[in-house]
Amino acid sequence: MITKKDFLNNGIKNTNVVTEQKSTKDFSEMMSLLLHSRTQTHILHLQTKSYAEHMALNGFYDGIGGLIDGLVESYQGQYGIIESYKSYDITSYKSTESTIKYLQDLCKKVTDLRDCCKDSYIQNQIDTVCELINSTLYKLRFLK
Repeated sequence: MITKKDFLNNGIKNTNVVTEQKSTKDFSEMMSLLLHSRTQTHILHLQTKSYAEHMALNGFYDGIGGLIDGLVESYQGQYGIIESYKSYDITSYKSTESTIKYLQDLCKKVTDLRDCCKDSYIQNQIDTVCELINSTLYKLRFLK
């Protein structure tokens, strides 16, 4: 049996450790983006003059908090506590189109980062986040 110490002493890289570190970093980045999205959409909700947009964004920021909490708790139960989160700048409301672009970009980033873990139950939770983003996009684009 080769130990981690044997790997390091013989110059052989333990790819499982590297993969695990990248996976944790990617998951942490996804959660940071989602945590930011709650505050960002709440501010956009408060600044829009459209009632339909106001209500669509209300549904998003009301729903995303519980989904994030469930995702982080599932991940940490399996892999340990996440210790590195990022913060992002808040932007002011510009238009419905810029809000739609923000949510489309968020969905793409979540999709790009979702391979950070292979557990089907965590993937299902990520699917529910994507469902909420796309449902909000539908309301912003078509229910005016």
